[in-house]
Amino acid sequence: MTTTMQVWRNPAYGPVSGQRHERMPVPEPGPGEVLLRIRATALNAGDVRLMLGDPLLVRPIFGMRRPTQSIRGMDVAGTVVAVGDGVADASPGDEAVVELPAGGGLAEYAVAPADRLAGRPASVDPSVAACLPIAGGTAWQALDAAGITPGGAAAPGRRMLVLGASGGVGTFAVQLAALRGAEVWATCGERNSALVEELGAVRVLDHRRSPVSDLPAEHFDAVIDVVGGMPLRPLQRLVRDGGTVVLVSGDGGHVLGPIPRMLKAAVLSIGSRRRIRPLAAAPKPEIVRELLALIGAGALRPVIEREYPFAEASAALAHVEAGHTVGKVVVTAAV
Repeated sequence: MTTTMQVWRNPAYGPVSGQRHERMPVPEPGPGEVLLRIRATALNAGDVRLMLGDPLLVRPIFGMRRPTQSIRGMDVAGTVVAVGDGVADASPGDEAVVELPAGGGLAEYAVAPADRLAGRPASVDPSVAACLPIAGGTAWQALDAAGITPGGAAAPGRRMLVLGASGGVGTFAVQLAALRGAEVWATCGERNSALVEELGAVRVLDHRRSPVSDLPAEHFDAVIDVVGGMPLRPLQRLVRDGGTVVLVSGDGGHVLGPIPRMLKAAVLSIGSRRRIRPLAAAPKPEIVRELLALIGAGALRPVIEREYPFAEASAALAHVEAGHTVGKVVVTAAV
């Protein structure tokens, strides 16, 4: 196997114009890790935030003056080519999907924690599988937090609203909620309304022409806010007693990010039967396995706006950085 690999990296915090196409040594898996040859990497808004080092609150974790991990891309599908000490459940040749802890996916190879791997069935394309860990996993956990649970009696007949339904998390949330029997309302731009209806929404609102604040009070059992930017009291007003507003968006100021909004959500929930719950989604390979099974059964599909070849990974990041991505953007393997 080669000892060096192609990468796209940002050695300093800043916009995508700072990305460099370079060669670096292939990493070695440590104890409990595997080495993957990357086949596809799906990009997320979180990749852009880490690239920019925004908010400043994240820098003590990801690098104060420059990123500790300079290669973006957290969601990957790849082939195991080597395993570290203590790894018993993965072997070279296995096909896997994983969320990398801090990035590393815009490269030919990356190391990943073995306990985060989910096996990729041959029937699921690597580009499709790579879309699942963060966007699909976040949507799944948001629905659970909202009480729209799979196979349970709570979901059928419940009405929920997804704010920002045409992005990566939103397109999964609409599909999963419909699969769980909920009546799904959604907001997005007019150009994406037909897509969101196709995914399972019974009513789609253009957020520019039909403000959410104009919707009737206590009209929903749950609201999932993917896009952010809306005051919390009007969101809380939309749910019935016993209902839940789930905040997926990490929007906020340059320094503290979502922390002030999270604190306000906690205050507004005190003594209220209409809870506001900020979501801190965690990597859960068991959820990725469930999502892979749904895709294999034809019940779920990621919306992939565009696939970029590895040589154009910087352009893919620029597209995500510009905002308004529909579904997912995927970078395919270097050849």
